[in-house]
Amino acid sequence: MAEEKYIGYEFKEETGINEIDSKGEVLIHKKSGARIVLVNNNDDNKVFSIAFKTPPEDSTGLPHILEHSVLCGSRKFPSKEPFVELAKGSLNTFLNAMTFPDKTMYPVASRNEKDFFNLMDVYLDAVFFPNIYKYPEIFKQEGWHYEIVDSDHPRLEISGVVYNEMKGAYSTPEELLMRKVQETLYPNTPYAHDSGGDPEKIPELTYERFIKFHKRYYHPSNAYIYAYGNINKSKFLDFIDREYLSNFDREYIKSDIPLQNPLGSLREYEFLYPISKGESELDKTYFSLNFSIGTATDPVLTMAFSIIEYLLLETPASPLKNALIKEGIGKDVFGVFESSLLQPHFSIVIKNSNGDKKTMFKKVVFDTLNNLVKNGIDKKLIEASINIFEFKLREADYRGLPKGLVYHIKMMESWLYDSDPFIHLRYDSHLI
Repeated sequence: MAEEKYIGYEFKEETGINEIDSKGEVLIHKKSGARIVLVNNNDDNKVFSIAFKTPPEDSTGLPHILEHSVLCGSRKFPSKEPFVELAKGSLNTFLNAMTFPDKTMYPVASRNEKDFFNLMDVYLDAVFFPNIYKYPEIFKQEGWHYEIVDSDHPRLEISGVVYNEMKGAYSTPEELLMRKVQETLYPNTPYAHDSGGDPEKIPELTYERFIKFHKRYYHPSNAYIYAYGNINKSKFLDFIDREYLSNFDREYIKSDIPLQNPLGSLREYEFLYPISKGESELDKTYFSLNFSIGTATDPVLTMAFSIIEYLLLETPASPLKNALIKEGIGKDVFGVFESSLLQPHFSIVIKNSNGDKKTMFKKVVFDTLNNLVKNGIDKKLIEASINIFEFKLREADYRGLPKGLVYHIKMMESWLYDSDPFIHLRYDSHLI
């Protein structure tokens, strides 16, 4: 009887998610193969999102350029800038699109039901029926093109929305560092490539490959559709079936992401980043030690390392941060636990240092960690860190972002890899 709950859909699961006072439902659209999760509760700030698994094949920024381009008009909404018009005229509480290392997401949120369905309509039409097929100039505008600059001394320069955006990103040392961390930790996987785009590689992308990527990955069989809040479920499911999903037949889309085998030993890499002409190189060095940590589908491990990163590097009493600062290796220390990949990574970073401090940096990190393993960590610091982490989870204050959006991002850390979409939302048992 459960399988017939929604016409056109295979009903897979219904479960309570007590931590966020919600009920979760997992469905598959029978004709197209689209995956759907409904998170039902009394929150009137409704969230819709459609995501696609988009592992990059190189560093031309294809997933990023496509994310921009599909929002430049579509079959039902031919305006060149529907995104801008929505931002001005909609009652949305969130409106954006995001390119991650292995997925692309299109989320919207609104408290008004009519507005919510309109936003959803615009986004679904954009991803499935974009104007990129009719107007190749969209690719040039959002990706890259040549333009003549300086009328007095004309010359050709490369420009483009994503190209210019990534030139800025690649001039920021911390952003560039994190890109290189991913590239070197996972050299035999799609994570070795920059989904956002390396400015040196972006001009290698052709319109033909751009279109091929859309045809391959922007299909319901490769889609993850999410709705959150006090949604009229039947109306929602009927709408996406009638208007979009029923137009497609199920396909097999090869988008699997392989695991990176262990590298075997500590490897060292050195990269350069730009500074201003005439600027001193003194105190401009960054060091990082980086570790691949299990898989994102292990909720206990990912939660533990989120707490460990905070405990070691973010509090006034953090033992690793204090040890590095005490030795005068650099002016600042921070940690990163990146869990939005199949294989998360943990990074210890020191900034405003100098090249001759590399050996000391490694020694202090490993000596401190070995000492903590041998003698233990202050129990009060552990308890305080867990309590703070738990408070943040229960408070669910995400600095203006809709809660439902943050929950979706967390869900994708398991759902994208064919695991239970709710494991990262069920945290009570992990904190006992």
